[in-house]
Amino acid sequence: MIETQDSARRWPTAPPDGVLAGIMLSFLATAGLFYVNIMAAIVDGLKNGLGFTDSQAGNVAAANIYGAALGALVAIFLIKRVSWRYVAFGLLLTLIAIDLASMVIISPVAMIGVRLLHGIAGGLLVGLSYGVIARVKNPDRTFGILLFVQFGLGGLGVMTLPRLVPIYGASVLFIALILFSLATLMMLPFLDRYPANQPHDKTMAGPVHWKPLLLTLGAIFLFQAANMGLLAYIIGLGIDYGLERDYVSTALGLATWVALAGPLVVIFMGVRFGRFWPLAIVMLLTLLGTAAFLWSANPVMYLLANCGTGITWGMVMAYLLGMAARFDKAGRTAAAAGFVSKVGLASGPLVVGQMLAAGFSYADMLYAVFALLVLSMVVMLFPAAILDRK
Repeated sequence: MIETQDSARRWPTAPPDGVLAGIMLSFLATAGLFYVNIMAAIVDGLKNGLGFTDSQAGNVAAANIYGAALGALVAIFLIKRVSWRYVAFGLLLTLIAIDLASMVIISPVAMIGVRLLHGIAGGLLVGLSYGVIARVKNPDRTFGILLFVQFGLGGLGVMTLPRLVPIYGASVLFIALILFSLATLMMLPFLDRYPANQPHDKTMAGPVHWKPLLLTLGAIFLFQAANMGLLAYIIGLGIDYGLERDYVSTALGLATWVALAGPLVVIFMGVRFGRFWPLAIVMLLTLLGTAAFLWSANPVMYLLANCGTGITWGMVMAYLLGMAARFDKAGRTAAAAGFVSKVGLASGPLVVGQMLAAGFSYADMLYAVFALLVLSMVVMLFPAAILDRK
C-alpha cells in the first residue's frame, strides 16, 4: 500500500491520490485546528475547570480561531513558495510547545494571548494542508475523508473530556491536543511531495473566476459562523433546557459519531449528482435540525437535533471546501477557504458569547443561527450551479 518514490527520496511514501494519503493529509489538516472539533468540551472545561465565565471562555475560543484565521491568511501567500513538509514539521512542534505552556495558565487574559499564538501556528498548518489537498485528483473526496476524521475523533473527545475535567482539571484538554499533534508528526514523513506545478483538474482551469469563488467563500463564512456559534455552547444549551451533564456529553459524542455518515456520503458519492441539489437538500435538513433544538427539553429531540445537524455539517463543508479547491489547483483558493472558514468559526462563539452575556436566551441564539444558515444556503447554491454547468 506504500510505495517508494524516486531515488532522490528514500523514505517510502503513500500513493499521492490514494485513501491512505487522504487519511494522513486529513490528520495534518486537523492537527492545527483539532480544538475546534472539541470546542464544546474546551469551553465547558474552561468554565468548570478554571472558573471562566461564558464570555471569557468564548473569548479564548475566539482568540484561538482568529489566530488560526491569521495563520491561514499567511498560508495563502506561502503555499507555492515553501517546502510545505519541513514547515509542517516545525509548526507541529510549535503547537506541542504552546499546548504544554497552556497547561499551567489560569488567567483568562494570559490564556487568550497564548491561544492566539497557538491559533496562528495551527492556522498556518491547516492553510498549507488545504493547499496540498487541492493538488490531489479528487479534493472533494479528500475533504470528505478530512471531515470523517475530524468528526470521529471529535466525537471521542466531546464524549470523554467533559467527564475528565472535573477529575484532572483543564490540563486534560491540552494533553488531548498534544497527543494528536504527536500522532500527526509520525505520519508526516510518509506523505508525497505534492508539487504545485502538476494540476490534474481542468474544471476551472485558467484565470480564477472571482464571482463564484467569492460567493463560495461567503457561504463558508456564514455556515461556519452559525454552526460553531451553536456548537461552542451546545453543552450549556442542553443543561439550560434541564438535561443532565452526563447525558449531554454522551449525546454529543454519539451524535458526532453518527455525523460520520455525512462526510462518508461525500467520499463515496462525490459529485456524481452535482453539487446544487445535494447542497439544497442537505441545507433544508440543516434548518430542520437547527429548529429542533428549540425542543431540547426532550432528551430524544436534543440527541436527534445533534445527529441531524452533525451529519449535514460534514456534508456541506466537504462540498464547499471541494468547490473552493476547484478554482485554483496550486492550492491558493483552498487556503483562502481555510482562512474564511476560521474567521467564521471564530466569529460564531464570539458573538454568541456576547449575546448570552448580554442576557439573551439560548432560544434567541437559535433564532440567530437559523437566520445565518438560511442566508448561507442562498449564497452557496449560486456557485454550486456554476460548477455543475462546468
